[in-house]
Amino acid sequence: MKYVAVFCSVYDLDDKYVAPAREFARLLAENGYGLIWGGTDEGLMKVMADGVKEGGGKLVGVTFESIKDRARKDADEIIVAKDLSERKNTMLERADAFVVLVGGLGTLDEVTHILELKKHNVHTKPIVVLNTENFYEGLKVQLQKMKDDGFIEASLEDYLYFADTPEEAIEFINNSLEVE
Repeated sequence: MKYVAVFCSVYDLDDKYVAPAREFARLLAENGYGLIWGGTDEGLMKVMADGVKEGGGKLVGVTFESIKDRARKDADEIIVAKDLSERKNTMLERADAFVVLVGGLGTLDEVTHILELKKHNVHTKPIVVLNTENFYEGLKVQLQKMKDDGFIEASLEDYLYFADTPEEAIEFINNSLEVE
């Protein structure tokens, strides 16, 4: 089984963000993927885990010591890392692809960590930003500015893909991983 790591918010959010996350979770399970996520049973993390679990997919939560009491109880596997840095590295090792849903500083930290490692050829795994409600338009503009001003050498498409819908995100993952 291939696993998709999802970075997203631990907060309860408006349905304009929840509905696309729920749909993406359904598509992950429907396409035979397991979920690797922060392990928390709250907010969008819960929405993702619920959707994948309901669709028959496997759940691998990667939490860390100081928040392990918030971990989902029915995950197929819960890994407790000593800190956030170890969590990010564990997710990198275990995932076949990465998807970024709406989130805050933690989500931004996780995706920039994975992007920087891809830039240094530590991995070649696909990274998809699900740009729900144009949430990441500012990030897209900033990354393009970095590229235009010489701070990023390769084309942005070599690093990540911005999807407007859950369907575009799963299609990109399927094409990237050549799912059988």
